[in-house]
This record gives sequence, structure tokens and C-alpha cells, in this order.
Amino acid sequence: MMAKILVACAFVAYVQAGFIGDSGHGSATSYANAEAASYHSAPVEVAAHSVSVEKSVDYHAYPKYEFNYGVGDGHTGDHKSQKEERDGDVVKGSYSLVEPDGTIRTVHYTADDHNGFNAIVTRSGHAIHPQPIKTVIAEPVAEHGGYEQGGYEHGYGH
Repeated sequence: MMAKILVACAFVAYVQAGFIGDSGHGSATSYANAEAASYHSAPVEVAAHSVSVEKSVDYHAYPKYEFNYGVGDGHTGDHKSQKEERDGDVVKGSYSLVEPDGTIRTVHYTADDHNGFNAIVTRSGHAIHPQPIKTVIAEPVAEHGGYEQGGYEHGYGH
């Protein structure tokens, strides 16, 4: 189908350029003028004489859908879900996910032409914060005899 459209457009450009029905009958001057005219004006002329094509897409269809999605991976701890429905220009939905601190964030949202986008965010559960790890750094052990520098006589001690 696309090839037919391209052939039709090329034919229209060819006719508009003056190759068919040209009174010059192929003289060098008329050919050069026709070539220049087709180079500069063909896109405008083709657009003016475009071929109408029947399309199968209905741009005025009533938008209505509903979907659900979810992941529950016990190995990685990834748990989330989403659901949404649309009826015309009104969209309603929600999604939830597990936050890094262990709480669950849930968002309920609506959107329409009159109110715009509105969301209500809630958190449930108790946050679990890991305890800091105490790091113990051992002092170097001094050996007797032999280290004297800067007023210290034996090792690193004071």
C-alpha cells in the first residue's frame, strides 16, 4: 500500500514538473527549468495533490481500559503492585511498593479534565533501621627497645 502511495506522489510530482505535456519536447532549456521547478516546488505541489488513503485507526474511539500488575519476589524482597482503570477522561488507580526501610508506600491517584492529577500517599508498617556497626581499631603494640624518636623512648606509648 505504501508503494502505491509513493508511486502516485512521484507521478504527481512528475506531471507538475512539466515532463508530460511540455511544449518544449525535451529541449535542454525546458528540461533544466522543469528539473529546477520540480526540485523547489515538488513538496508543496505533492502536498496540494495528495492521494487520500483510507485509514483503519479510529481516533474517536471511547478510551476505556483496566489493568493490574504485580511482582512478589521472595528471593530479592521486591514486592510491588499497580492497578489502573480508565473510563473516558477519568483515570483512577493505585500502586504500592516496599521502601528500603521496610515500610509499604501506597499511592491512590485520580486524574480528570476538571480536577487534574491528585494523589494520596500513605505509609504502613514500621521502619526498621539497621544498627550501626561498632568498629574497634586496635592500637599498635609497642616492643621494648629500639624505637626512640621525638621524646618517646620505648615504642609508641606516651
